[in-house]
Amino acid sequence: MKKNLTLFAVALLAGMVTLGGYKLLEDEKQVVLTQTQQEVPFVNTSFTNPSNPALAFDFTQAAETSVNAVVHVKNTTISKGPTNIMEFFYGGGAAREMVGTGSGVIISADGYIVTNNHVIENASELEVTLNDNRAYPAELIGTDPNTDIALIKIQTEDNLPYLAFGDSNEVKVGEWVLAVGNPFNLTSTVTAGIVSAKSRDLNQFGSNTQSFIQTDAAVNRGNSGGALVNVRGELIGINTAITSQTGSYVGYSFAVPSNNAKKVIEDILEFGFVQRGILGIRGLDVADAAKKLPDVSETEGVYVSTVEVGSGADLGGIQQGDIIKEIDGISINKFTDLVGYVGSKRPNDIVNVTIIRDGDTETVPVTLVKLETYQIEDLGLEVKNTTKKKLREFNTSYGVSVNRVLTRDMGKFDWDDVIITKINDEPVKDIEDVRRIIEAKDNSQPFSLTMVDRSGEVNKFIIR
Repeated sequence: MKKNLTLFAVALLAGMVTLGGYKLLEDEKQVVLTQTQQEVPFVNTSFTNPSNPALAFDFTQAAETSVNAVVHVKNTTISKGPTNIMEFFYGGGAAREMVGTGSGVIISADGYIVTNNHVIENASELEVTLNDNRAYPAELIGTDPNTDIALIKIQTEDNLPYLAFGDSNEVKVGEWVLAVGNPFNLTSTVTAGIVSAKSRDLNQFGSNTQSFIQTDAAVNRGNSGGALVNVRGELIGINTAITSQTGSYVGYSFAVPSNNAKKVIEDILEFGFVQRGILGIRGLDVADAAKKLPDVSETEGVYVSTVEVGSGADLGGIQQGDIIKEIDGISINKFTDLVGYVGSKRPNDIVNVTIIRDGDTETVPVTLVKLETYQIEDLGLEVKNTTKKKLREFNTSYGVSVNRVLTRDMGKFDWDDVIITKINDEPVKDIEDVRRIIEAKDNSQPFSLTMVDRSGEVNKFIIR
């Protein structure tokens, strides 16, 4: 009996120890969980209306806003080419249809659509297919090859979904964006990425006339003319180009900033053509100027190398050697920043230019002047009206100057040292004379250019 009592006492003591140990371990486990919850809180990543769009990872709202406003654009062109060796040598050939496709963005409920110029170029017929597969014939309203922007319109009784323009000046590097296109007439496609860079210049001839938003959102053939939108579904760019050695997307896509596209569209609707405002300077990146000029200590900005007489910059007091740092409070770190911002403005707009001169900073108002140019595409040249002062320098009473070289071959010649006085033996006093001569030209005949240099010597070139 005594033995049984001893065993019972041992068993009771063991049970109490076991229960106490379990309780102790259970309490410690609860403490650890509590500490974990406090130190690593859960974060809800499904935001429907984020207070800070930069933290948004849910793009569904922006996608829903965008897909129905992006359309498929079909361009039918008529091409005539030789079909045998005789037609190749002596001309002729049968006409045949060629079809190209791209995308477009509806920007108004009554059917105005913005796309790329290269999407609709040389079209004999345009057709637009909406995201719900309804198809409409489209009318070309206007185009601007310089910015690669075109405006077309469809007629429909229904109010169409459209995208509102955002402010591309406010776009930040690293900001999330969506690229929306309708490349294969299979309804709109959405890809996501970030803004990789701003104010990119893709001009291979170094004339700094473009200013693109660069993204890593996937863009492929047929997406040209589609929308680049921010997380709020606002249109901040028109997808235009990719850089690739294979022809397919490799991580670099480019969009025309929305402010520039909007300005082009407004000009087309109001004037029928695009009016360009210019400061009236020639310049280069400060980093490039510093390599040649030891007195330049700045690392960012635009160094003013030349000020055109009578221009807004001249009348506003900007001088050669000034360094432009800001325009209207927008930082100007390189020349393409300046090109991009001024490209969104019109002639007679007043901009406030912040410059550094002799170590001092000042801000001067500048009225933009109208840039009057004409592109001779067959020659690969863009010409402009010439000032009276420059005419006197070249000892001639009339002529036009070359504003920009459009092809690599023509870039081999120093066009700053000549004035074009005749085209095809007809005098040219301004760009309207150039336009008239070019539009009346027989394309089967070669060009002739008569030019005078600074010494007054006249030369004539035949260009075939």
